[in-house]
Amino acid sequence: MSMNASEDQGKMPSRVSDEAVRSKTGKTWSEWFVVLDQAGAQKLTHQEIVALVRKEPKASSWWQQMVTVGYEQARGLRVVHEKPEGFEISVSKTFNFPVGAVFLLFQDTKLRRRWMSDPNFQLRKATENKTIRADWIDGKTLLVVAFYPKSTNKTQVTVQHSKLPSASAGKKQKLYWAEQLEKLQSVLSA
Repeated sequence: MSMNASEDQGKMPSRVSDEAVRSKTGKTWSEWFVVLDQAGAQKLTHQEIVALVRKEPKASSWWQQMVTVGYEQARGLRVVHEKPEGFEISVSKTFNFPVGAVFLLFQDTKLRRRWMSDPNFQLRKATENKTIRADWIDGKTLLVVAFYPKSTNKTQVTVQHSKLPSASAGKKQKLYWAEQLEKLQSVLSA
């Protein structure tokens, strides 16, 4: 069942305005919802919906994804933080320490034991002072930790945990990582 434009307003993705969507794709959210509903997008896969949006020549690849995810969320086909391969969360914190010190506390298992509740994740790849990619301790989900030097003695860390099985698992891991980054702050400050 298709929603009319006034009903759509209550379900609009809140992060991106109608003006921005029209500017970058040629259509507003309501116009996209009408086009996609008429094409039967509620019964299509993510990739099939992207293919429909791709027909609008003004929409770049990034905007094709944005419109598709916005539509899926508005129609209850996807919830916040849900990706095709599971749920994904991210947590960031800025530390008043050089990137090398913060990176080392994540990379080295012995040093992780000083602050992390579950320090034994399986490292896949580390690019010094930039990223760490790892398999989480459950053997099913993935971590990407990114390090952004903000100045000589300031580093932003973003932990992205993906392939989580549910929204509740995502919420749990978001809290977990916020707590772990606070513990890291305590170790760095000691």
